[in-house]
Amino acid sequence: MKIINAIALATSLLLTAFGAFGPARAQDAKAPYPTMAPLDRYLIADRDAEIALAKSAAPGAISNEAEVLVLGKDGYHTAMEGKNGFTCLVERSWMSPTGSPEFWNPRLRGPICYNPAATRSILPYTIYRTKLALNGLTKAQMVESIKSALTRNQLPSPETGAMSYMMSKDAYLGDEGGHWHPHLMFHIPTANAASWGANQPDSPVLLNDEFHDDLEPETIFMVPVGHWSDGTPATAGESASHKH
Repeated sequence: MKIINAIALATSLLLTAFGAFGPARAQDAKAPYPTMAPLDRYLIADRDAEIALAKSAAPGAISNEAEVLVLGKDGYHTAMEGKNGFTCLVERSWMSPTGSPEFWNPRLRGPICYNPAATRSILPYTIYRTKLALNGLTKAQMVESIKSALTRNQLPSPETGAMSYMMSKDAYLGDEGGHWHPHLMFHIPTANAASWGANQPDSPVLLNDEFHDDLEPETIFMVPVGHWSDGTPATAGESASHKH
């Protein structure tokens, strides 16, 4: 199974995290969602619905052959085995930038399909952050744990060619942005906007500024596309703000 090594790494790193922090749940800074809500609010009771939502991140030609993960009370588990090296899942709010006021927003649902390179090198970030959150660490404790893991080179850098699909019309990426716009994301080692011509007039490439200065060693470039994963067109009036 493709994610066994990622899960094993996350579990090993958690032993270090708990040795340093324990499961205390201190109050975060004043925010609309200051602390983690009860776990059940982040879970999707209908397993089939979560599978369908995860697969909606990419066109069926890709997601129908992908491994699909669903979130349980102790982390992500494989719901469907894959054949093409892609991995689809629904990310929760703790995958937001650590400075986001919606870091603990239980309404967030981010369907995403990682290609093989991103499955190996970006998915471990999701697995690790999720394990920390589900085991009761505060955001501040999560930040320190991630910093420690990176200092020890225990989390990977993005592989060449790492990218992901976020083309679900049923995504909920934030209270302001909603489902935003269907887009592709390219995960590369830390870079600036100019290296991809991002954020320039008439350029289709956007730099995800929210993540640019975040913890993990990646820069995310986004390219909006004109249709959702089911082939229906995206409207021109979609919000231009991205809440991942």
